[in-house]
Amino acid sequence: MNMMKNGFFIGIFLTIIWLSFSCTTPQSKMKRINKTAVEILGNPDYPAISYGGYRTTSRENQPTIAELKEDIKILHAMGIRILRTYNVHLAQAENILKAISELKKEDSNFEMYVMLGAWIDCLNAWTDRVVNHDVESPRNEVEIARAVELTNQYADIVKIIAVGNEAMVKWATSYYVQPYVILKWVTHLQSLKKEGKLPKDLWITSSDDFASWGGGDQQYHTPDLEALIKAVDYVSMHTYPFHNTHYNPGFWDIPYEDTKNKTQRKLIDEAMIRARDYAISQYQSVKKYVESLGVSKPIHIGETGWATVSNGHYGRKGSHAADQYKQAHYFKLLSEWTKENQITCFYFEAFDEPWKEAHNPKGSENHFGLFTVDGKAKYALWDEVNKGTFKGLTRNGAPITKTFKGKSDNLFISVIPPRILEPISD
Repeated sequence: MNMMKNGFFIGIFLTIIWLSFSCTTPQSKMKRINKTAVEILGNPDYPAISYGGYRTTSRENQPTIAELKEDIKILHAMGIRILRTYNVHLAQAENILKAISELKKEDSNFEMYVMLGAWIDCLNAWTDRVVNHDVESPRNEVEIARAVELTNQYADIVKIIAVGNEAMVKWATSYYVQPYVILKWVTHLQSLKKEGKLPKDLWITSSDDFASWGGGDQQYHTPDLEALIKAVDYVSMHTYPFHNTHYNPGFWDIPYEDTKNKTQRKLIDEAMIRARDYAISQYQSVKKYVESLGVSKPIHIGETGWATVSNGHYGRKGSHAADQYKQAHYFKLLSEWTKENQITCFYFEAFDEPWKEAHNPKGSENHFGLFTVDGKAKYALWDEVNKGTFKGLTRNGAPITKTFKGKSDNLFISVIPPRILEPISD
């Protein structure tokens, strides 16, 4: 009888041990793949990208969860582990979080994080009324509240909140606000962290042009900006040599005397190195300003990219910047530099989005993607197609293939060097 009792209790004890092990093991696995912002930002094993997922000429056509999952699988296959979104007032952001959550349930090893954007603008932005850049839109409060709600709901996915997108730079004449508006909401979110109303390891930033972070004109060097730099967990700055091929082409256009004994390909390759260096110089200008305030804080790239089509400033009648060869070169050069220097770069962007210049299909803003809207991999990713990275994956039901049918001769028909300046006469 005692032996039976002893056997019974031993059996119960072993059962408890087994149940304890089986219950805690998945949790320990979850902990291993549930990284914090400090662990993923600057980590070369966690590449980042800006992602919208819109496939038509109107954002009224919100991408479905099934479409988002299709895209996220493609990005995950090429190694992307952090996505950047831009607002929470449309269904897209929440649906991205739902899509990632479903993918994690389907595969416990699936890992993807989000930098959640909260859109900020000024009073009367995007209306026919006169905008007031000194007063914020009442809707900002709603946007921030929704970002908080989604972050808490998907705390295993949302690791960063970005307050505003290019919301302080003064060329954003439709909507920009003064730095104190961004500071107000960054301070609010930091307070919620301290109060336990947001995850304590969540990072708060604002994602803006390099000039807005003090790297350009001194008009941006204000006490409010200084306070903002001290309030964010890191600085998220944008740099666009592509746009500067038109607006500030000094680094881009080629002096006639520099063309001697050089092929067109050589001239293009040298121009792309200069474009890379231009981006680095803007990064360094922000770093210099931040350090001048006595602040030691991470600085990452919230946006940079290169469009592949333009019938305007950047095409054959403009700076000659837009084509797939130059995009591939820029993507490679920036990726190498940021990886080497442990800088996260949210490359802009994953897929072409035709809503951005819906009235002009060949407008450059529609063509910053590494993939076309129908899912063809641009030249920057041809090697990934060759390696079978996207095998079995589709967009709109079609397999991932190369642009130009994979024929480089066809691609190079559209590739020309930057403008060559006339020789200086004696």
